[in-house]
Amino acid sequence: MTVPPSSEATATAGAAPTPPGHSALQQAMDRAAAQGGAPGIAVEVRDGRGAWFGSAGVSDTGTGRKRRPSERFRIGSTTKAFTATVVLQLAAEGSLGLDDTIERWLPGLVSGNGYDGRTITIRQLLNHTSGISNYGNDPEFFKKGVGAAWFQHRYDTYAPEQLVRTGLATPPPCAPGEAFLYSNTNYFLAALIIEKATGGTFGEALMQRIVQPLALTGTYLPGTEPAIRGPHPRHYSTLFASDVPPRVHDATEMNQSFAWAAGGIISTTGDLQRFFGELLRGHLLPAGQQQEMFTTVDTAGPVPWIPQTRYGLGVFSWTLPSGVTVWGNAGATYGSWTCALGSRDGEHLLTGQVNGDWSGLPVFDGILTAEFGAAAGS
Repeated sequence: MTVPPSSEATATAGAAPTPPGHSALQQAMDRAAAQGGAPGIAVEVRDGRGAWFGSAGVSDTGTGRKRRPSERFRIGSTTKAFTATVVLQLAAEGSLGLDDTIERWLPGLVSGNGYDGRTITIRQLLNHTSGISNYGNDPEFFKKGVGAAWFQHRYDTYAPEQLVRTGLATPPPCAPGEAFLYSNTNYFLAALIIEKATGGTFGEALMQRIVQPLALTGTYLPGTEPAIRGPHPRHYSTLFASDVPPRVHDATEMNQSFAWAAGGIISTTGDLQRFFGELLRGHLLPAGQQQEMFTTVDTAGPVPWIPQTRYGLGVFSWTLPSGVTVWGNAGATYGSWTCALGSRDGEHLLTGQVNGDWSGLPVFDGILTAEFGAAAGS
């Protein structure tokens, strides 16, 4: 397994003048922060010229502290690439098959209300064509995370099976394999299958198979731990409230058991560079499983997703307005938007985080276009 140089060696780059070739990226970041798209933005880029770190805005609006390369943050659904990689490694070892059904591994868990675990495969969980509803869209669950209710429930603990049942309480909007339907419930089920196949916890599999071999020193699954370990930006959120103008709250501390294998990991820009660089270059999976991961489906479905995207197994492609296609994953949680996207061969990769959640993924449009332009390979 090839491991690239640690991001810590490039930490001082953030304090240096912007090197030629990244001035447009820095300007795009500055504009996004100045226009209120985010309190602060941190970006790391690696390409043929080496590594570069840049930032705009602040980590803490109270103190004015600037963004730093070593900061840890919640990466949201970028977690799904980690989960899918573990599943595919197990498939490569013959411990499970992508065409195995949920029923084979989790008998009786997915049944009733229009669901039949005998007709849904692991592959369909990973590419979101299972037809299983997203537990996050359940009205009773969702309202606990909006506005003042979030403060009452920020330390609640959820068991994975509990949230799977929440997702299954809504009848399937489509049949398995019929259409793309983005659902965190899929990745909870995938992680429960990982646990059955390995005999350990999902967190243990993540550590043993990805975090430790790649020396991702800033990456971990917090479980029910509410604080972020080590240096980190404050995470600012509007808490999905409809206030006009929206009120911004500090949502840094919370129990993310509600996200787990679908969106619960904490990481850094450097660690994401290492993981996605190795993943895109084909160093984490054998060729057969690599091909499976990057075989995509159309994301058009009963619920609109990100335009101009196609989804594989834990990764997606995104064709930018410039016409360039980038690969990787991105995600959000309270107070954080994260992206890890680059060329298909992994030789040009941008990882970044915005420590505010009101701008949505489009905050990265200008940043990605400025970096990749019309030169990146699709």
